Amino acid sequence: MKKLIVSLSVLGLIAFTSCKDNAAQKIDETNVAAAAERDANATKYPVMEFDKTDHDFGEIEAHQNVETVFTYKNVGQAPLVITNIASSCGCTVPQDWSKEPLAVGETGQFTVKFNGSGSNKVSKTVTITANTEKGKEMVKISAFVKPDPNKPAPVNPAVQPGAAVTPVVKSSTQPGHEGHNHD
Repeated sequence: MKKLIVSLSVLGLIAFTSCKDNAAQKIDETNVAAAAERDANATKYPVMEFDKTDHDFGEIEAHQNVETVFTYKNVGQAPLVITNIASSCGCTVPQDWSKEPLAVGETGQFTVKFNGSGSNKVSKTVTITANTEKGKEMVKISAFVKPDPNKPAPVNPAVQPGAAVTPVVKSSTQPGHEGHNHD
């Protein structure tokens, strides 16, 4: 019986060790090189360098359409891909940007149109979504929008020209407090 147990143990040990291949021999060198290149490229990003990041249209008439062009250059280490450009409101419209990858060293541009809505000092933000390290880049436009001379100034309907202004007094209508003012 002892011989049988020893024989089975030896047979099991041989079977176990013969199925085990050297793990180092299973590594494919081309896969290692591809993984190293992938990891090295994962830290390389495009970088957008703008000719300007803020454009001031100066003083404009109300509802006057104006536009400007923002030019940028890819000064990073990978192709630049812009997936979207959006503004902070509907009165500012970015357009005409390339959907194709921009190689390192190449330049691109997009147009921003503003319809002159608002009044006084107006600022709008344009957000560029791209494959840069931050993922989003921003530029701004601003203008001083003069009041529309054809549009009268807003009037408070509670105040009539030449009328005396009297304060409004609130009174409490809670039970037990009739006639008492609690402002």
